[in-house]
Amino acid sequence: MGRLFGTDGVRGIANKDITAAFALELAQAAAFVLGEDARKRGDRPRAVIAHDPRISSDFISAAISAGLASSGVDVFDAGVVPTPAAAYLTADLDADFGVMISASHNSAPDNGIKFFARGGHKLQDSVEDLIEQAIGQALSPIGSEVGRVTRFADAEDRYLVHLLGTLPNRLDGLKVVIDCANGAASAISPQIFADAGAKVIVIGNDPDGNNINSGCGSTHLSALQAAVLTNKADLGIAHDGDADRCLAVDHTGAIVDGDHIMTILALSLRESGRLARETLVTTVMSNLGLKVAMRGAGINIIETAVGDRYVLEAMREGGYSLGGEQSGHIIFAQYATTGDGVLTGLHLAAKVASSGQTLRELAAVMPNYPQVLINVPGVDKSRVKLDPELNDLVAQAEAELGDSGRVLLRASGTEALVRVMVEASDLGTAQSWAERISVAVERRLGL
Repeated sequence: MGRLFGTDGVRGIANKDITAAFALELAQAAAFVLGEDARKRGDRPRAVIAHDPRISSDFISAAISAGLASSGVDVFDAGVVPTPAAAYLTADLDADFGVMISASHNSAPDNGIKFFARGGHKLQDSVEDLIEQAIGQALSPIGSEVGRVTRFADAEDRYLVHLLGTLPNRLDGLKVVIDCANGAASAISPQIFADAGAKVIVIGNDPDGNNINSGCGSTHLSALQAAVLTNKADLGIAHDGDADRCLAVDHTGAIVDGDHIMTILALSLRESGRLARETLVTTVMSNLGLKVAMRGAGINIIETAVGDRYVLEAMREGGYSLGGEQSGHIIFAQYATTGDGVLTGLHLAAKVASSGQTLRELAAVMPNYPQVLINVPGVDKSRVKLDPELNDLVAQAEAELGDSGRVLLRASGTEALVRVMVEASDLGTAQSWAERISVAVERRLGL
């Protein structure tokens, strides 16, 4: 059996992989591990719980709450809020830990459970391992020692006030389209952009439990592109289901991905003297153009493995202020402990408002190298680094591409597939090598 936790919590098909019984047992194990410090202090552990609006989140949230309360943890239920809100509220309430029920950008049948340590930080791998080992070691307090479940009534307001307080300037005069992915930001994101002064047009803000991420949000940008053009908006902002991501669209309908957003924000932070150690933290998936832009601006880059948790670890270890992923997980260490799509969108819009430039002009600082990504499902992803023929083929590709390209072959941390990414100076070369390597992956690792 593989490790229970992936790169972003525990994920699977709701009511198949993630059942009510499993969620309850996992919560009891988390209470055993994450509540230990409070118990040593003689205090009752406290936890914040939140979820996205997918239909299965209701029963999973109820099971998690039951598991925690039955283990002597007082639970503060924030209801439907973004993942970064759950992290912020964990810190703001000074809770011992937090729990978010969401499968992020995945479709409605999937769901996931992720935990935050005290302060709203993602758990280290070693702590996740302790929770996994503790499954079955339930605490069983009785009488007045069991926990209570309380509605966290002002959760949204606390988060909104926090976000507004981070803005360097208002958004007056901007027309912004926001695609909420029928997810956790459907109420919060439009409200805060309007409170900041923007004229807001909203799409993907009618969650019914089954339509989260369906044809909308950061994984399906065509609806946002169309809405920006139709409404003659200055820019568009797209979240994913739990709103820890932000991608954008400029006034021409062109996509502005996480690498371009990081470029804009890194330059902006450096101009204001707030880019710690003149360094940006990214993952190995970031476009070569980002490196070129940062090198030209005298900004250092540190690369990590894929996953915002690894970006966060590097940022905390080095004391850096900005990092993120091409997929739109952007982390402002000054304001957040995890990727925050609403925060990112606000600061991107604020830069457009204050600079007098369009988003297209701001993004043009970063050249975009053609990058082809192919996902190969139905393979044994555990063997992707061990197959000698695949290693030889990747080495052959890298030798041909030289300094103008690269190959990244890796197992997905959240899905049952292998990702093949090839970057080159021209699209044809990138496409050719990506297809050739993908065919080899399927042939060599197919189940």
